[in-house]
Amino acid sequence: MRPFKILGVQQIAVGGEDKQKLKKFWVDILGLENVGTYRSEKENVDEDILRMGKGAYAVEVDIMEPVDATKSPKVHDPKLNHIGLWVDDIHKAVEWLSAQGVRFTPGGIRKGAGGHDVTFIHPKGNEEFPLSAEGVLVELVQAPKEVIDALG
Repeated sequence: MRPFKILGVQQIAVGGEDKQKLKKFWVDILGLENVGTYRSEKENVDEDILRMGKGAYAVEVDIMEPVDATKSPKVHDPKLNHIGLWVDDIHKAVEWLSAQGVRFTPGGIRKGAGGHDVTFIHPKGNEEFPLSAEGVLVELVQAPKEVIDALG
């Protein structure tokens, strides 16, 4: 029995060489609301946090460019960088998924750009942890109470 529940899509992260071009499309053309920014030299990312929808049903679209395109991680390659999923108990999820052989990226559970606890499932398995999302980077995001109540 799985001791956690995936509740819904929390975010979609899109990378590009020029965040202003991404902003032109996602904000100016499609009308998403810019609700914040996040920059991390360590994570090689400069991002704008956009939102569509309201309350517990809102979905983030993070538009990202690398701080330095010659360094890793390369947040602009692939262009659809990762998908974030709300989870009702991130600690139970990591424990159970690890026991099943799911590979996580280094860094463990930590505070993400949106202030929620996050962790990432590695896009590729290895010998020790052979399971992954087969090429897709997946972010698990601890859902706050209002999201759990609304989507659980």
